[in-house]
Amino acid sequence: MTHAVGILWVIPAVPLAMSAVNLFFGRRLGRWAGVAATVAVAVSFAVSLAAVLDLVTFGADARTAVQHLFDWIVSGSFTVGADLRLDPLSATMILVVTGVGALIHLYAIEYMRGDPRDGRFFAYLNLFVAFMLILVLGGNYLVLYVGWEGVGLCSYLLIGFWFEKVANAEAAKKAFITTRIGDTLMLVGLAVLVFRFGTLDFETIFGSAASVLTKDAATVVSLLLLAGAVGKSAQIPLHVWLPDAMAGPTPVSALIHAATMVTAGVYLVIRSHVLFELSNVALPAVLVIGLATAIFAATCAIAQYDIKRVLAYSTVSQIGYMFMAVGMRAYGVAMFFLVAHAFYKALLFLGAGSVIHGMHDEQDMRRMGGLRGAMPITFVTMAIGALSQAGIPVLAGFYAKDALLDVAQHTDRTAVYVLASFAAFLTAFYLGRLMFLTFFGEPRSEAAEHAHESPAVMWMPLAILAVGSIGAGVLWQTSPEGKLSLFLEPVVGAVQLGTGMTSTQLVTIATVIAVASLLLAWVIYGRRGSDPFAFRARLEPMATAAERGWYVDRAYDVVFVQPGRAFATATATVFDAKVVDSSIKEDRK
Repeated sequence: MTHAVGILWVIPAVPLAMSAVNLFFGRRLGRWAGVAATVAVAVSFAVSLAAVLDLVTFGADARTAVQHLFDWIVSGSFTVGADLRLDPLSATMILVVTGVGALIHLYAIEYMRGDPRDGRFFAYLNLFVAFMLILVLGGNYLVLYVGWEGVGLCSYLLIGFWFEKVANAEAAKKAFITTRIGDTLMLVGLAVLVFRFGTLDFETIFGSAASVLTKDAATVVSLLLLAGAVGKSAQIPLHVWLPDAMAGPTPVSALIHAATMVTAGVYLVIRSHVLFELSNVALPAVLVIGLATAIFAATCAIAQYDIKRVLAYSTVSQIGYMFMAVGMRAYGVAMFFLVAHAFYKALLFLGAGSVIHGMHDEQDMRRMGGLRGAMPITFVTMAIGALSQAGIPVLAGFYAKDALLDVAQHTDRTAVYVLASFAAFLTAFYLGRLMFLTFFGEPRSEAAEHAHESPAVMWMPLAILAVGSIGAGVLWQTSPEGKLSLFLEPVVGAVQLGTGMTSTQLVTIATVIAVASLLLAWVIYGRRGSDPFAFRARLEPMATAAERGWYVDRAYDVVFVQPGRAFATATATVFDAKVVDSSIKEDRK
């Protein structure tokens, strides 16, 4: 047993144990509860780094380590072990989860100061990280599913953490119920795998899938797994939970969007790519869903005034980009996009939290303005994150977007290239709008006039994430195929590219699109003397429709929620009262 295998269990165990400590003793620990939770995730990151460094010493084709903890289910010939698996794919994920997660925990120490239940908060936050680590380290689908359901539970607990407000409790229930739709279909898919293969072990399923599954069977299994991924990663049509999930504390938003829950769907499809490639339908479905979501969510982000909802729709859109890459079999590109997104989206969310903190809990950008003087560190770091996501060279987001557009253009997917470029234009525009409305112009409220910079324990994670938003590009630029793609190649294979435009041409076009979009946003929202709200008035009623998510929530309410409530009411007041209760009374006589 190598050193890497022997310590795998420690990676999720440390935050899991600290979660229990904070749950039972958090009130006694007081402010140290947050410190202990942060140290736990930092230790998990250190162990993860040691395991990954050990893994890379193996040969490229032997970088897989499996730790069997115990036999979990034994029933006849069906056996499922509590197995953990470390390979290049899970190695990338655990570094993102623990590295970015530790910075979010550190930030939360100050952000949650004074909350009477901060011990419970950090218990949930540690539990969230632990379940995500179980998900990505699982050596079979059942262990993965435990982590999958665990992050769903933690999202419910954390989104509704301030449950005293009815809207927060409703948002938590909405997230839990919406993702359960996908999870239920995913569970059916796992049942089909058990029926077909007699096991849930990755190695056995992927090794024999081509001989066991017909194309139709592969399509059914893949689409069922995709349903789970669509729910967890908030893609169309199950995207509606994520914008409302902003009800939770900002560190929760950062953790969900950058390092944990919404990336789980991308990971699941990449991990199951062998099954998806056996189908003629599954990967095109992933591509179409990702492309439609990227554009749809970007149009919604442009119309939001709540700074966190802008970033929420932004995440939905950016995950759509990752689905696009997966749908084109560019799994390494999707993972690099995931890593880059983890840095700049965590930075943007924590930066938004810093703005909210400095504005005394104000989230409406219409009441902001002129904050770059009062909050210079927050402004500079958020600007780096925004420019990275907008695709400005030489930041990490630029390489991620460029790599995806490169694949689309060099695989004869011209429509995908054009539409993805349009989504990139919208991305740069809504990020420019956010920055100009928040930090430029004159203060538009008393809170903006008296805003202040956040304490060092909050801006230090911003500074580190800003460095990551710049430096993460090194994972791609050091080789033509991308350094991270080469690392992942033994697990996910290599993307096959044809001929097309040169790299210089692609980079030039992408840069022009990003710069032009930012300039347009400056003309409308940032130029001295401009009215930042006049442009919206010209676009009514389309602007209001976009702000309300093009009324998808309303449609779901009319088609599903209201009839469901009516049926439940009728069942309770008519069937239960008239039939069930009456039959019980008759029996008693």
